Amino acid sequence: MRRHALVCLFLQLTFELCSCTNIQLPYGSTVKLPCFSSESYFSGENIIWKFNGQNLTQSLSSARAVDNGLHISISPVTAASEGEYVCLTQVNDIELTRGFNLSVLSLHSTITVTSGTNVHLPCHIPSSSVVSSNALWFKDTGDSKRTQLNLEDDPTDEKKVDLLYPMDHDQSIIIRQAFTDDSGVYSCESAEGERLHTINLIVEGTSDSAPPLLSCKDLNDVLDLCKEEESRTAEPILRESMTEFSMRLYSHFKDEHPRNNLLFSPVSINGILSHLLLGANGETRKALERAMCLPHDFHCVHSQMRKQRERMSFSLQMASQIFYNSQMNLSDAFTNLSIQYYEAEPVKLLKTSEENTKLINDWVANKTKNKIPKLLEQVSPSTQLMLLNAVSFSGEWKFQFNDKPKKRDFIKLNGDRVKVPLLYHSKYLATMMYVVEMKAQVAKFSLTGDNSLYILLPHSNTEADLQQVEKRMTDGNVRQMMEHLRAAAPQNIEVTLPQIKLDVEPNMITLIKKLGLSSLFEGASLSCLQPGGDLVLDDIKHKAFLALTKHGVEAGAVTTLSFSRSLPSFSALRPFIMMLWNDEANVPLFVGRVMEP
Repeated sequence: MRRHALVCLFLQLTFELCSCTNIQLPYGSTVKLPCFSSESYFSGENIIWKFNGQNLTQSLSSARAVDNGLHISISPVTAASEGEYVCLTQVNDIELTRGFNLSVLSLHSTITVTSGTNVHLPCHIPSSSVVSSNALWFKDTGDSKRTQLNLEDDPTDEKKVDLLYPMDHDQSIIIRQAFTDDSGVYSCESAEGERLHTINLIVEGTSDSAPPLLSCKDLNDVLDLCKEEESRTAEPILRESMTEFSMRLYSHFKDEHPRNNLLFSPVSINGILSHLLLGANGETRKALERAMCLPHDFHCVHSQMRKQRERMSFSLQMASQIFYNSQMNLSDAFTNLSIQYYEAEPVKLLKTSEENTKLINDWVANKTKNKIPKLLEQVSPSTQLMLLNAVSFSGEWKFQFNDKPKKRDFIKLNGDRVKVPLLYHSKYLATMMYVVEMKAQVAKFSLTGDNSLYILLPHSNTEADLQQVEKRMTDGNVRQMMEHLRAAAPQNIEVTLPQIKLDVEPNMITLIKKLGLSSLFEGASLSCLQPGGDLVLDDIKHKAFLALTKHGVEAGAVTTLSFSRSLPSFSALRPFIMMLWNDEANVPLFVGRVMEP
């Protein structure tokens, strides 16, 4: 009976291993191909992988054997990855093979827009590649011919088609005021001729002018419709939009600053954009709603923002403001709504640059309780409109740390060590678990004012594992992570955290463009803010401060690492990701990453 079973096993393996599997994968993806389906029967000692007839190590740099040869990992998948992969080994003098025919799917998408709107066409150079030159864009002209788009910088003229982020992994372009003649197939290629993305652009409508704008009275009247909606429906809509918006911001910021500390307040950035939404109409209004991840025809954003600010006011002081040129004539409706929903009366700029610099820095220092004493070096004399946001957070640990601080090494990704003072407790009461959706060890620390600090620790101290966690930080995964930790019971944990201070000012100009809001810098439709003419946004700033002390968190967050001891242990002595969350409003207050304390 045993021999019969053994024969059946080898018959099954022989059939499976001699077959060749066809696989199609998208460009830029990652795949792990197995040599065997039943790995427990084999050793990887005598396994050889070949690619198109040659040993793998000699033929393809993006693929490598892992798990002692039992698998092959291909990252990223590119056009050069196409071909036949064969695994060869011997078992009891019998040669076994298994093959994969891999083909790469070209990136192709269709974008449909209304005539007269600005449209973004996406293109991305793989993050694993070094950006040494900009991508090339082409438009098909028929009969297998195409023309190359002119994307050279021309500061003297606003071009119809423009590259948004030169020398960046994001090689997206903008087509301004797209009309029916702009419809067609666009392709993006690397300088070496590798196809990166193909887009079929469809511009609907026959008119060569932008769609008519609603009056500002009509736009502001829709705010009254919120009174007819139940608050229990409006509140979760804004909460879910806020989480999605926050994860979208983190994705943009981490790409902009791949190896630096990160810190930003999504509630503050969202607050200033929603404040500006009061004065927007036409395509600018639609673009702002898309950027904030708001659903179409959601009329309760301003009233819910006010309620959200009130729920968080015990520990979070948030203020947003608009400064404007004295020659502008702000509408009474915008001014009144600004005060009603955001407790902010727009302020006129003064006569000189020095006066304006002091005016704004004093405002910021006051609103942040001197945590951020200086935001600007100088206000340009040509400034027409300036958006600012300021956030101040204070929360104490519900369970205090020991009073005797020590110092230990914080180990950076490159292996360098930095001495840091510690927060330590041998039996700290907190919630901890491994969250599969995030591929990270996560701990939840309770703070006063219905706030919690979530700490996401990658599997190991490598850039690849950190990037894997960041890739999984979607709004859905974050919500699941919250549910898991809220349902778990706190336990005694040995906790080691670094005492840190962060002072971070992320690149908001690039962020605004990546959110699809380039029109703010080009002549936005803000006639509900100022009747009779377009406005140009001159600058946007966001600065966040974080201090982690033995008393608690000052506008910031912290992280953990686990060890096997008599008690579970967390130690934040290597790079980590952090989220400071308000449990009452159920929204993120601060999101960040510590690469160096």
